[in-house]
Amino acid sequence: MFDKVEHWLKLCDDDMTTAKWLLKGERLLPMGFFCHLIAEKALKAVIAQNTEEIPPKIHDLKELAKRGNIADDLSEEQKLFLGNLMPLHIEGRYSEYKEQILKTLTSQKCKQYLNETEEFLCWVKKKLGR
Repeated sequence: MFDKVEHWLKLCDDDMTTAKWLLKGERLLPMGFFCHLIAEKALKAVIAQNTEEIPPKIHDLKELAKRGNIADDLSEEQKLFLGNLMPLHIEGRYSEYKEQILKTLTSQKCKQYLNETEEFLCWVKKKLGR
């Protein structure tokens, strides 16, 4: 039987591998984009489990947390983290913002984003009992 939650979490794990590879190659903007994707897919796994609905085709992380009924469970640090990731999805969809976003990224900041993304994914998996 197809497990929708496992499907989303498998995509997260695959994207995590890619994000680590991108960081190693100093591809900071695509790495940030993948961190956003991982958080987005993790939240869609939450929606799939908690609501048994098909997750919406939206990219707003805070809205996805609300729709998954976990917004109130997020720590202040997690809320800040999700807010910090929000601009990073723009490059993949609207490349005219690329230079503006690139100016905000450093290798150290991207390492931090990757670590926070891993922590967030682990938190979500624990919350889902996985």
